[in-house]
Parts: sequence; structure tokens; C-alpha cells
Amino acid sequence: MNNNSTINAIRILSAEAIQKANSGHPGLPLGSAPIAYALWQNYLKFNNADPKWDDRDRFILSAGHGSMLDYSLLYLYGFGLTKEDLMNFRQLGSKTPGHPEYGHTVGIETTTGPLGQGIANAVGMAVAEAHLAAKFNRDGFPVVDHYTYALCGDGCLEEGISYEACSFAGTHELGKLILFYDDNDITIEGNTDITFKEDVAKRFEAQNWQVLHVDLVKSPDDVALINAAIEKAKAETKKPSIIICKTKIGYGTPLEGSHKCHGSPLGVENLQKTKENFKWTSEAFEVPADVLKHTAEAGKRGAKKEEEWKAMFAKYEKKYPELAKAYKAAMKGELPDLTKAEELFQWEKPMATRQTSSVVLNKIAAKVPELIGGSADLAPSNLSDMKNTDTITYGDFTPENFAGRNMHFGIREHAMAAITNGMQLHGGLRAYCSTFFIFSDYCKHAMRLSALMNIPVVYILTHDSIGVGEDGPTHEPVEQLIALRSIPNMKVYRPADGKETAAAWISALNGTAPTALVLTRQNLPQYENSGLNALKGGYILKDCAGTPDILLIASGSEVELCVKAQEELAKENIKARVVSMPCIEEFEKQSAQYKESVIPSAVKARVCVEAGSPYSWYKYAGDKGEIVAMSTFGASGPAAELFKLFGFTVENVVAKAKLSLKK
Repeated sequence: MNNNSTINAIRILSAEAIQKANSGHPGLPLGSAPIAYALWQNYLKFNNADPKWDDRDRFILSAGHGSMLDYSLLYLYGFGLTKEDLMNFRQLGSKTPGHPEYGHTVGIETTTGPLGQGIANAVGMAVAEAHLAAKFNRDGFPVVDHYTYALCGDGCLEEGISYEACSFAGTHELGKLILFYDDNDITIEGNTDITFKEDVAKRFEAQNWQVLHVDLVKSPDDVALINAAIEKAKAETKKPSIIICKTKIGYGTPLEGSHKCHGSPLGVENLQKTKENFKWTSEAFEVPADVLKHTAEAGKRGAKKEEEWKAMFAKYEKKYPELAKAYKAAMKGELPDLTKAEELFQWEKPMATRQTSSVVLNKIAAKVPELIGGSADLAPSNLSDMKNTDTITYGDFTPENFAGRNMHFGIREHAMAAITNGMQLHGGLRAYCSTFFIFSDYCKHAMRLSALMNIPVVYILTHDSIGVGEDGPTHEPVEQLIALRSIPNMKVYRPADGKETAAAWISALNGTAPTALVLTRQNLPQYENSGLNALKGGYILKDCAGTPDILLIASGSEVELCVKAQEELAKENIKARVVSMPCIEEFEKQSAQYKESVIPSAVKARVCVEAGSPYSWYKYAGDKGEIVAMSTFGASGPAAELFKLFGFTVENVVAKAKLSLKK
């Protein structure tokens, strides 16, 4: 059996599945099949019997629209996909959805499709490998020793996130990151000459990457050329490598080289001609036995490598028992019970929640050695760094110190969030990142993918409202709270004091979903009755005697207005209950009985207060409630004056309460 038989199996299976679905992108699998074959057959370290083996190589198809390439590989290399799964490509409930989905199909390392995200995820996985290797490896014991491979196309490299991520990777000398570029000059609208003429090689050289070339137009299916490039990439340890593979989209079909095969099935006649071109005689979705026998060799090789790794780890465990114990705990994601850490809940003086978050972060960092993260060049403002103590040196993650736990992402918010996703997906780490809340817009798509993949990345987002003050409306978030709250599976915590901040961090680390910690720049008081109740998302912070006349509901800094308004209303014999609502998502998960106990339906008079868009609050205000919120952009000026200008005063909350009581 020769290489071409397996390469053509990848091509034909992909084209058949797309044709049967009458939907999909055949061009990339047809053109890049030899790249994928060379990698999977000869280099990729995996064990299909144990797809989550810690020390496997990671493969990411950043050009996720070519998902049938992934599925053909997973089928041929024994990851459990069946012929029927391929036949159900893009069908409801199938294991072969339109784009690769993490957690849905065994062997898929990350969800891709939004172009460029996979490149940044791969960078994050390479970061994780480098960090864990520096932390756990010892002479003769390479416990963490694997590569991260990604395959991208022209579209990925046109997206700005790829520039951000690749610049970061080159700066940090991530030598075990290898990127294949399927350079076929075609996107949906036609030849890339209409949009993309830059010299990609020079771009990557400028970003401190090793640049290698393989011409699969002049030498189609020349696996030896690809093998040689991979060898050179692995030999370079101080730079990530890009292997620029010149290919023809839709290779071997009547539509070869045309954008018409980018995002549409080949058509029945063209598919038949393609099979004839490749001398493919097997029935639909059938693969010759010698092909499957050949691909099985790669799986056997990987199984042997895992056995060797396990034997090595057993010796490592005897020589370094504490390290081995820490490694296993990290890879299992085990965390201490932080709800019993009393030091997280001891607060006295007023502090901004960005400051309380910093205190909590540093106390947790000492207890959770897997915690790693940083900021988009804003750590002094986000207060997101881990500070050295007499007993712990956290250090910065740099090429000279991959063991460092403080990341410096640079001014690269989008890539930062996607890199952090990759770090979390890799395993062994609890990853966080940070920026100003207003710049969550730059992070948004990666944050959405955190939620879609159900991974517990923590987003520290400071300077949360018009409290930013003099920086003005460009830096004052208004619509960002509702934007993040609208993402399914995203928890958005906006704590009102130190104890709520501690609860928010605990929720973030104990959960399986991403969490946004939305934090103030300005000082807030500490409340006696706050604390672990914040884990429920909403609770009674300060109550009145008997049934309340009105409910005052708020999050974050506006809770203080409600507490003071309650005192003013009490002077007029109006009984008010103050409800702190740091996390709407968690509150909505509670039982109907609990929610009713906090926000009784019989109490119709309500005021909801938040220095952001009002859209989160109509449900809680009801038909007789009032909302104090932002319906315009902010302005530039001292924060105290802005809060007064936009109605965030005790007097206005009291007035709104009386108005609600009259309805």
C-alpha cells in the first residue's frame, strides 16, 4: 500500500460526506489531505484508545470550515467515529457537526470555525505545555513533552487575531508550536489577490518564527517534502515554526483551483470524475482494508508511546513523589474547598472591588498552584498580577522562565482571551485573563467560545461603569453587561464588596463555565451580611421588619445607593428590602421557592439600580417597578459628578421608590 491510497481516502471520504449532506467545504480537505496524512501517520503522538492521554500532541484545525478533514482523520485513525457518523455529516444530533466542537466529538481539541481562533488556541496550548514542562520535568523525566500543531488557511491569517497570537508566540519563543498554512490563494469571494497580497513569510520572520516552505503544487502528495519540513520545525527549539504549504484548493476535482469548491459540494458528476481521477473504485464511504491496516500502525505506535510514558512516570513518582502528586492533582483539576478559607471573607475598610479581587486572587494563588494568568498590558490597573511573598515566587512567564505564573499578553485583547481558552483546554491549569471592562468587546468572540465549550476561564474586567470618570465615554461601559449576560452559559458577577468578590472567585473556580468578574475602580463599603450567599447570585442583603413595601435591587456599586435609600425611606415609615444581585445567571438557577423568598411576587413596588443598560432588569422590575440605569453613553468628568448627572443618587432612588409605590 502506498501513501497516496490513504491520502485519497481522506479526500474521498470528505467529499462524499459533504455531497451527501449537500452542505460543507470540500476544497480544504482535498487540498490539504497530504499535510494531514504526513502529520498523523508519521509524527502526531496520540493513543486512540486513550484520547485524553496527558502527553499527547494536540492537533487543531483552525480552518474549522474544513471539518470533514478532521472527521475523516478521526475515522481512519480509530477514534470511534463510524461510517454512519460520516454519512450523517452536518445532520442534527450527529457526531460530525458543521464545524469541530470540543466535548462533542472524541478527538476534537477545541471548537473552531471563527477564523483565527484556532491559531490562538494553539498558542495557548503551547504556553500550557511549556509552563507545565518547566514546572514538572526533571532530568531524565520528560513528563510533559509534546507538540501543538495547527492547520490554518488564508482566512485565518487575514483575521487580526492571528497577528496578535502569532506575535505573542514569537515573542515568547514557543518552539513546540508548529503551524501549517494551507496556502491555496482562495477564499469565498475568489482569489486572495483582491484582499491579501502581503508576504506571509516575511511577516512571520518579523514575528520571530521559523519559516519553511513545501510546494504541493509542483509536487502533489509528496509526503517526503512534508516530513522534511516537520523535522526542521521540530529541530528549531527557540522559535515557533510555520510550514507554508502551497496547495490547490479542490485538488483532483474538475473545480480544482476555483472558489466554487470552497463552500459548496462538488456535485454528483464532479464527485464521480474526482473518484475517476484518483482511480478510486470503492463503494461510497467504504475504505480499502489495507488503508485501515496502514493507519492502525500509527495508533499502535501511539499506544506504545503511552505505555513507555506510564513506565517513566512510575519511576518519576518514586523519585519525586510530591511532584508526581501535584502533577496528578493538576491534571485532574482538583481544587481545595475555598468556601472554608475564612481569610477570604475578612474585610473592614472601603475598597474598590478591583482591589478586593487582587487580595482574593493572591490568597487563592497561594492555595491553587495551577492558577496562571495576566492582563492585556493593564495589570497595574486591573490589579491582576500575583505578587511574590516571603515563601512563594510567582515570576513572569517569559522565554527565560516558562515556570512563571504571571502572563504578559500585551495589548492583544482578542488573542489574549483565545490564548487563555487554549491554556484551559490543555489541562493542568486554571487560567484567567484581564482587561478593562469596555475592552471585553475585543474579547467577545473568544469569550463566547469559552461558554460554548463550557470551560471555566476567568475574565477579570475592571473599571466597570461611568465610575471610570475622566477617561470619558470611550472607556465607560454601558451595554457590555447585557452583552455578556446574553451569552448562554456565561456567568457575570458584579460584586458589591469584598465578601461578594471572594464568593465570585470561588464560583468561578468551582464551576465548569466561564465567569466574568466585573469590578469597580471606585471604593465601595463592606457589608456585614454579604458573603457566601452571593454564590446563589442574589440574596437579601438588608431586610426590614415584616413584609416589605418595596424591593430595592442592585448589583455592584449601586448596592450602596439602595442601602442608603432604605435608611431614608425608613424615616418616612416605608419598609424596604435591599436585594444584592451580583450574578443574575446564578440567581436564575435557584429554586422557585428561594427566588420567591428573595423577590416575593406579591411585592410589586420595586426599584432596580445598575450603572449600565436597563435591559437586564425589566424582568425584576415588573409592571410597577422603576429602573435607574444608563440609556445613553457616559461623559468625561469626575466620577462623583457623573453619577449625579445620570441619576445615580440616593435622592433619585428614593424618588423612584415613591413613584413605584404610587403605581
